[in-house]
This record gives sequence, C-alpha cells and structure tokens, in this order.
Amino acid sequence: MTHDALPTNERTEGSNTSSNPALSDMIEARLSRRSLLDNGFGAGAVAFLGGSVVATNAAPAVAQVFRDPTLGFSAIPTSQADALVVPQGYTADVLIPWGQPLFSDGPTWKRDASNTAAEQEQQIGMHHDGMHYFPLLAGPRGSTRGLLVLNHEYVDPILLYTDGATVMTQEKVNKALAAHGVTVIKIGLVDGKWQTMDSPYNRRITGNSPVAFSGPVSADHPMLRSELSLPPRGTLNNCAHGFTPWNTYLACEENWNGYFGTTNAGWRATPLEARYGVTTVGFGYNWHRVNPRFDLSQNRNEINRFGWVVEIDPFDSQSIPVKRTALGRIKHEGATYAEANGFAVIYTGDDENGDYFYKFVSAEPWRVMRAKGRSPLDEGVLYVAKFLADGTGEWLPLEFGRGPLTRANGWQDQADVLIRTRMAADALGATRLDRPEWCAVNPLTQNVYLTLTNGTGWGSPGGPNPRSPNPYGHILEVMPERGDHTATKMNWTVYLLAGDPAFDPAVRLNATNVFGSPDGIWIDPDGRFWIQTDISNSAQNRGNYLNIGNNQMLAADPTSSDLRRFMTGPRGCEITGVITTPDQQTMFVNIQHPGETSAAWGTPTPANPRVVSNWPDYDPAGRPRAATVAIRKVGGGRIGS
Repeated sequence: MTHDALPTNERTEGSNTSSNPALSDMIEARLSRRSLLDNGFGAGAVAFLGGSVVATNAAPAVAQVFRDPTLGFSAIPTSQADALVVPQGYTADVLIPWGQPLFSDGPTWKRDASNTAAEQEQQIGMHHDGMHYFPLLAGPRGSTRGLLVLNHEYVDPILLYTDGATVMTQEKVNKALAAHGVTVIKIGLVDGKWQTMDSPYNRRITGNSPVAFSGPVSADHPMLRSELSLPPRGTLNNCAHGFTPWNTYLACEENWNGYFGTTNAGWRATPLEARYGVTTVGFGYNWHRVNPRFDLSQNRNEINRFGWVVEIDPFDSQSIPVKRTALGRIKHEGATYAEANGFAVIYTGDDENGDYFYKFVSAEPWRVMRAKGRSPLDEGVLYVAKFLADGTGEWLPLEFGRGPLTRANGWQDQADVLIRTRMAADALGATRLDRPEWCAVNPLTQNVYLTLTNGTGWGSPGGPNPRSPNPYGHILEVMPERGDHTATKMNWTVYLLAGDPAFDPAVRLNATNVFGSPDGIWIDPDGRFWIQTDISNSAQNRGNYLNIGNNQMLAADPTSSDLRRFMTGPRGCEITGVITTPDQQTMFVNIQHPGETSAAWGTPTPANPRVVSNWPDYDPAGRPRAATVAIRKVGGGRIGS
C-alpha cells in the first residue's frame, strides 16, 4: 500500500532489477493467440468484464457450483465528499477509532494529539488495516460476541504528534511504536449496536512487544543478532492478514524497511539490503536520529527481524507473538489460508512494483502436525509463482539444494534462502507483477484471486492489459490444478481489468462500478466478491482518477456478472479490511488514514490537521481518525443480499 504523507521506497521501478519475465509478457503472448475463454465462468465472465478479459484455453480447475449471491442493493455513486456512504437500507456505525481506550477505565483520547506514549499503549492503534472476527460463543450467539483482531499499519506524524513531524524525540518514537502493531478487543452486539467490552482478552501488541522466532530462522541466527544486544521486539507495518483453522491470527509485516536509516555518510547498502529497498532515509520517520535500534550503522541486523508473518493467539493474552520464518521474508501483504487434503496452504503477495506471488504448503496435514506438538507453519515448502504464456503456470520451490539454490551458488542453508527470499525467487526466474497485494480463495470453487494494485507495467502495451504504465491495476485469477492448493501446476487468467473508460477505452466499466487500484479482496461464504481500493492520494480525485472519486468498496456477483459500488469513504482514506460475523448480518470494514496529505485537497498541519478530512468526529477542534465501522442491514439480513 502506498502512502504519500511520507517518503516511500516504492519507487517507480521497484527494487527488482532481475531480468525475470514479467506477467505482461505472458498476457501479451496469450492475446496474440486469441484463445477462447474457458475459465469456468463462461459467457458470464465475458459480460462481467465487458470483453476486457484475457482468454485462456485451459480447462476449468473444478466444477463451479454457486449458490445464489444475487446483489440486493442499489449501487451508490462515486463521491468526493468527506463522508462514509453506504447504500440505502444500510447503516454504518463507527466502532473502534484510533485512540479509543482498550478498557473503559483507560486513558481518554485527546483531540489535540497530546496523549503520551504510555497512554497510546493503552489505546487503539493508528491506521487500521487487515482484521478478523473470532466468535466467542457457539452457534448463532457467536455472531453477537467475539474478538476483533486488527492491524495498525503505520502512523502519520502530522496527526500523531501535537507539533507534527518536526523535531524527533525518544518519546515520539515510543508513541509511534505504541500506535503500530495489532489490537485484540472484545466486541458485542447490544440492542442492535456493536460496542467494545472490557475483557481479559483485550490487549495491544506493539512495535516494542516481545516476540519469538520459529522455523528455519532462529532468533539467534547470526543475521538476526542485534549489535546492541537487544532482544527481538515488536512487529511493524502490519498490512493485510490471515487466520487459521486452529484459531490464530496472522499479521503481515509489509513496508518494514521504511523505519530504518542512518546519518552515517559512509554507510552503503549491501545487495540484500538494496533488494529490500533499505536506504539511509527510509520513509522519513527519523527514528534512527534518536534511537540506535533503528540506526543502520549501529544496529544493522535489526532490519532482518522484520518482513515476516507473525502468528498471534487471540485467546491467550499471555502468549508471545511468533514470527513464522518458513513463510519467507518479504513485504507480506497478507497470508490467506487454504486447505487441500488437510495440508495448510498460505498464499501471500510481496507488495512492491515488480515483485512476486508466493505460497507455503505444510509438511504434513495440519491436524497431524499439531497433534505432534509441531506448528504447521514451521515446516513445509515455500513456492513462488511463474506464469507461462499459454495460460498455465507453475509453483517453483524455494528449497536449499534444489535448482540454483545451492552452496556452489552462494546459498548456505534454508535459513539463508528464507532471509533472502526475494533474491532466491529472482534466481528461480519467478514472474514479476504489478504490486501483488491481497488475495482471496473462493470457498465454492477454490480458485484464488490476487489484486495487482498498479505499477509501471512490464513489456509493451497492447490489448486490455498490460498497460505501460498500469495506473489502474487488475485482478488475477489462479486456478490450482484439479482444485488442489498443494499442486505445483496451475492455470491463470485476468479476472477483472480496473480503470476509467473515459481515459482507457479497453475498460468496460460504467458509472455504477468504475474503480481503480484494487487492493483488499474478500469472498464471503455465499461467493460474493468484496473489492476494496487504495488509490494513492497523489492521484485520488485528479487526472485519470478524477471520475473515480474517493476510495471505495464494491461487491461482485459472479453468477449474474454483476459488479456494484457498495461503499465510498471520506477524503484521503483507503478502504481496507473486511469480514462479517458468521451469520453475515454484520460487516466490519476499516477506514484507514482519512485526512492524509492529498494532492487534490491539501496538506494537513499541526495547526490545522483537518485540511483534508475531519471524519469521523467532525470536531471543529479535532482531527481525522482511522476507524473500524460496523455495517448492518436495516431490519436484518445478510450483507449484500
């Protein structure tokens, strides 16, 4: 996810300088074959995509049998208003804003940003992202009481501090670390309204919390040893997420490189550091100026403690989060769970322009491993995707001793492969993608959907995709061979091309569903697709994004080829994170960074943090706040039906 308030390492060209093939090359080749669509959606998919789909002659992965997820709401228009809008017949209530106390007797949020670091540790963190709902009760009552677990991806210094991002202090670093991480909080439905509840389960996991390492890379690995003798602590830049059938939450460390820097003029990035976008200035947080933990010249190995998937047990408030190193070290956008023959499978995108799509397969069925006291996420094979021009593809194993990953080629062991995951994928010839972000598995077909938010475009333009550049992004559909997520073969096609037909005639969207930069994606138990957008604030409401307006969430019904806009957010925000209660009668959605610096609306300042947005409080002396909202249908019923 791109955030314009701070300098970013998400350079136009990305950090992948390999000569590996790009997805656009494969798409171009397939277009030249003019092959027929046969991806299981048939003519419905062509109508849904307005003819902009890339065809494939591959057989359907599985027989597709859908329930009837017909969309039962009227599409709402695009919006440039500083408001959250849902369709008529729905309500959206703010549930958990940044700064709300974790317990009813906790420190009150102060609208002038004067809360201390110690107080922020007892409050909801900043800039909500991925999340999941864990029922606390069995049966229908589970949809009225549960634990909501949510990520806090990053902080905006202009909004977090009273004086903004001017002079950095240790207290400011501590407050920022306290605003990062993960929140676990009990919520309940009372008299038709959701509210937070005091509970022993409630806790904050921050950038300073103790963490453990498990799997092939141990905490005492030489590349993880702190030069300052500091123990492993914290999780940072948690973006999308995952969850497991053994009731744990997976937080995913994305743009962790941006928190480090140095004033040492003699410091130079190693090839490994350069491949992960590590620079002397990072994202401009300047923590390194006052805290040597984040100074690359004083504590260089600290960066290797980040970039992992972090497993959290929400039902044990005393448990220590565990970084599962077998899943690789990248900029994890998410960790989407799937299962085949009892084996645990985790899909994850590496969110940077020109990087890759991965999956992990457990060594044994997960129930067997847990019965033996072993984690299904500690042992198994990590794969990276290679897409072929004929609409097929393969998963390449990142295993020490196989292919080019040998000692003769400079690889030391499996831990080395995982610490240098990107470089290992480069060596295998994985396919470059336009910012691979969230993915979702259709529970009815087992097909996998990957959002590619945007990018420079790879290869020459032509056909509906690639675009060079590709400012709007698209969604990729991956069909595992025989519907088996453990298979190393797959078929693939472009599921949906985003964009505005006013600027790109290849796009066949209209006023009810025009959108760009798909990011979050989730498929509900009935098969409805929920697509969320993350248009950069440098582009939002301007240029070729003018007609698309603020970020939004859409619903898609693949049975009727229907796509409609369901929600629009306030100015400057990203719509992200979506889950429902088991009865599907409440949907939780996160509104991240409302009021962030915007080319269309202006730049907030400590004197006036409300320049872009004042959502959700609309307090004339306040400031915008990220928040979780609870959406319900008036009179009850499944969301979207």
